[in-house]
Parts: sequence; C-alpha cells; structure tokens
Amino acid sequence: MRRAKTCMILATLAVISCGCADRGIKGHTVLTPAQTPVAKDATREELLDQYNLIARGTKTLNATVELKPIAGSKYSGVIDEYHEVKAFLLAARPAQIRVIGQAPVVGTTVFDMVSDGDTFRVSVPSKNKFLVGSVAVDRASSKPIENLRPQHLLDALLWPEIRKEETVILKEFNDEKARYYVLTVLRGGYQVEVLREIWFDRADLQVVRMQTFGSKGVLLSDVQLANWQPLDTPAGPPAAATPSTGVTSFPRVLRIERPKDDYKLDLQVTKISLNEDIPADRFKLDQPAGAELVHVGDAAENKQP
Repeated sequence: MRRAKTCMILATLAVISCGCADRGIKGHTVLTPAQTPVAKDATREELLDQYNLIARGTKTLNATVELKPIAGSKYSGVIDEYHEVKAFLLAARPAQIRVIGQAPVVGTTVFDMVSDGDTFRVSVPSKNKFLVGSVAVDRASSKPIENLRPQHLLDALLWPEIRKEETVILKEFNDEKARYYVLTVLRGGYQVEVLREIWFDRADLQVVRMQTFGSKGVLLSDVQLANWQPLDTPAGPPAAATPSTGVTSFPRVLRIERPKDDYKLDLQVTKISLNEDIPADRFKLDQPAGAELVHVGDAAENKQP
C-alpha cells in the first residue's frame, strides 16, 4: 500500500512539474465537428465567375428597403428624427438610381434622391431644400443634409464587373467565426494600389463584404452583406435561374460604411426584383416649386442660378 501511494505521489509531481516547465501554454479548446467552421474550396477563376455572374446579370433593380442610420451618420440630420425610413429604390445600369424615403406610418416623403452618374439631385421637403451637385465632388460638408449621396447606394447594389485585363490576386483569411477567400483587385502600373477587396464566406462561397479604396490606400467604402435569399416573384416561390442572367438570390441585409463621408447606413431589403424594364422618366427629379436650391460643393452653395 505504501509503495502504491508513493508511486501515485511521484506520478502527480511529475505531471505538475511538466506543466510548470511550459508556463506559456495556458490550455486549448477542442472544437466539436458541429462547431468547426465549414470551408468550401474554390479557385480564383471560380470566385471571379461567381462575382461577375451577379455583376453582369443585375441590369436593373426595384426594391423596397428600410433605411436606418447609425450613430454619427451624416444622414442623421434627415432620418434620425424618424429613427427609420421606408424607401423605394430603383437602379439601372450604367449609373442611374432613385431613392424615395418615406416616414413610417404617415408615409410623407422625407427625401427624394436621383443620380445619373454625373450629377445628383436631392429633394428634402421638410427642409424645403433642393440639393444639386457633381458626383465627383468628395468634399464633406459640415451640414449633414448636404452629404446625402444616392450613388453610394448604387455602388453597393450594382457591382462593377471585374474585367479580364485587371490584375486580381487571391488570399485566405481565417478568424474564430469563419473562414474567407478574399479577391484583391489592383490598379496602376509602376505604383500599384489596391482598388477593391471582395470577401467570400467559405461556408457557402457567398459575397459577404466589399471594400473600395482610393488613392494612397484610403478606405472609401466598406459594404457588408448578409442573409442571401431567393429573389421575389409575383407568385411567391423562389425565382428560378433565367438563361439571360442566372442570378437567383440577393442579400437582404446590407451595412454601408463610408469613413471619409462620416456615415454608416443599415439597409434591410423587404422586397426586391431584378431586371424589370424601368422607364427613363422614373429617374427624373425636378426642383419643387418654392424649394431653396443648394449647389453642393460650390463655393457659394446657396447661390441661385
């Protein structure tokens, strides 16, 4: 008995001494198969084809969305008083978009925005203002209302195609929640810069994040996408792939972050259809009678024409 107890004590001391010899190891967690993130494999070419299928196949978009600014948003001067705005959104390639925001319950128009890729126009009835400016203007205004930009929504919904002549590299990124593929699109010759990064969740190979960068690596836009669902159809069941586009699903939750423009915006898509014919006059917005004209980005922004 004494000999057995002595052996047990020596064995215990040996285990303790081994643990003390490597104090850097605090322990580890073994994930069960159900907890281990699923990781599908795909090549660079397969990911490019999947992205371009949606980019090429989405010609027009007709959607009903809920818009909600996040704290600090430049949209807050218009939307925050309602907390959330229901919006009707139309978009068509190459660069046309219209967004009509309405207050909940009462349904009055909060804003009406259009852009044709060159000029944007924004009507804000509650402020009795009509904003006009160039899409190329990137100077942020100290007045939140003047930072409304319909083309920011367009960039998140109608993706630019990745052309064959563009340089694209593939990398992997893993964290404790998921595993990703990241396509990095480069621009430039001698001085190469990152233009875009497109993130794919390896659980289902869906696009979950798109980042756009400006000169010197400045982050212009960070769009997160989630809850991919089948397209809506009049009859209700999931849409089947069409020979012309092949697009069958679309993300229902988007978060748009524009660090340089100092705003974040959540979009909840409640209804959507793609590639309907949208008449050109649906993208026309005239200055309402009596509304003050504001030239956004002009040295004299309140100057009348």
